[in-house]
Amino acid sequence: MSNKDVLVFEIEQAKGKPRDVQHTKKANYCPFCDTEHLTNIIDQKNDMIWLENKFKTLKGTNQTIVIESHNHDGDISNYSVAKNREVFEYIYHCWNEMIQTKKYTSVLMYKNFGPMSGGSLRHPHFQIIGLDKVDGYKHVEPENFTGMNVFENKHINVNISEKPVMGFVEFNIIINNPQYLDDLAEFARVTVKYILDDFYGGKFDSYNIFFYREGRKIICKLTARYVVSPYFVGYRLSQRDGDKQVRGIAEVLLKKLQNEVQSDEINELDD
Repeated sequence: MSNKDVLVFEIEQAKGKPRDVQHTKKANYCPFCDTEHLTNIIDQKNDMIWLENKFKTLKGTNQTIVIESHNHDGDISNYSVAKNREVFEYIYHCWNEMIQTKKYTSVLMYKNFGPMSGGSLRHPHFQIIGLDKVDGYKHVEPENFTGMNVFENKHINVNISEKPVMGFVEFNIIINNPQYLDDLAEFARVTVKYILDDFYGGKFDSYNIFFYREGRKIICKLTARYVVSPYFVGYRLSQRDGDKQVRGIAEVLLKKLQNEVQSDEINELDD
């Protein structure tokens, strides 16, 4: 890996950056709630706002944020079906618009939620980052999006990675065309609820979502967050749960999808 593959963090740009992700109550000031004083707004739709990140901590990038909702305690896990679909449609619009400028080597879109996720603010938001010279997808392989199937039909595939990017359990939701974004949103909503409420007895309070494009395909990778494995930190060796455990996770998630997903797609499963 050459130096051009490394993102440079400029710590002086982080001075004064607000942080409330560790608090269960809104003890600190939240700039995303104070919409009247937001600056450098790029676009807005209803209560969703796309704006430049005030704290540009990464050199050679254009860091932007999409505020998902006016509700400080909102999240994919507690949005209505309609609200969640609205959020997914809007973030895709913003991400695609930034890609279409062709100004960047790559454009990343991801979400942090919870104290272990790498985020600083509880208020629900996505990050969309244009990388001037770095290919953010260089070290991600197609095999990172394949694995043990949970659900599959002609439009959507849900699987658990056999070769995760980091580990241990990474859920992939793949649609073969952006026209199925509403279904991607709904499958993601239920999967996030599973991660926070049921996965390993509900022990996780943090997750990440990462988005990728592969031709017309849109890939959404969801992972519960915990302390990073030293094997990954020191050697870039990812780990995954054993097949028996993953099979059990897949069975539980499938039942949750069948019971809670509000989409015609779930009825097309081949038993």
